Amino acid sequence: MNVVQLSKQKQQPEPSAPAVVPLPLQAAPSSSSVPARGRTLIQGLQRLVLPPAIGIVSFVLVWALVSTTSDLPSPAKTFATAVQVFSDPFYDKGPNDQGIGWNVLRSLARVGLGFGLAALVGIPLGFLIGYFGFLSRAMAPIISVLRPVSPLAWLPIGLYIFKQAQPAAIWVIFISSLWPMVLNTAAGVAQIPQDYHNVGRVLNLPPWKLFSRILFPAVVPYLLTGVRLSVGIAWLVIVAAEMLTGGVGIGFWMWDQWNNLSVEHLIIGIFVVGLVGLLLEQAILLMARRFRY
Repeated sequence: MNVVQLSKQKQQPEPSAPAVVPLPLQAAPSSSSVPARGRTLIQGLQRLVLPPAIGIVSFVLVWALVSTTSDLPSPAKTFATAVQVFSDPFYDKGPNDQGIGWNVLRSLARVGLGFGLAALVGIPLGFLIGYFGFLSRAMAPIISVLRPVSPLAWLPIGLYIFKQAQPAAIWVIFISSLWPMVLNTAAGVAQIPQDYHNVGRVLNLPPWKLFSRILFPAVVPYLLTGVRLSVGIAWLVIVAAEMLTGGVGIGFWMWDQWNNLSVEHLIIGIFVVGLVGLLLEQAILLMARRFRY
């Protein structure tokens, strides 16, 4: 092999190695993201839990302080009595000696019956008052006079008409919870835009379809507000009515405990009335959210 051939072999380029394509690097999870989520969760819990907890603890401390300077039972003594009361809430030893569970259920039954009758009357009446201007003007003075009357002022009328305590208590609930549903439903109907009525006329909708497809959905928020107010009023009224009429019920139970000078049971009854009222209100709010969405 001569020198020329050797030089040509040296000038030939050597085969290059295959190119290495770098793989995309995956970002490692930041170690600071986990503590950040934890801090967000803790802050959310603090906003939701801490203020109510501080309020409850402050209330109990004030209660304990007042009980040391008066005859009011202390929180510890009331809690011990509550454990005894709720250990057997459904005992039955006769018409005038039943557990607090039976009394609450009987009061809820009265509220449900009186409130149901008020809804059957008040909601259609509210639609008519809101839809027909003449009827609204005719009913305005009657509602303005009767609505401010104290609920217990209707109790003697109920006793005179029905001659029994049970229907008289239901009558008081009915007449007391009627007005919020009437007024709120009428206000909702009156606030419906005229364009909604024009759409019904253009589509030649019969009255029932106009009501079910256009008027009723627009009035639902106002109607549910009236229902919420009526339920709260009905639960407030039943306690006072049962104190006066007697029988089985949470109001009668509280009045009976007062006659027996059992202040601890009376305080327990107050908390039970408040908690049941809160549950009723939350149930109405849940129903309102379902209708809204």
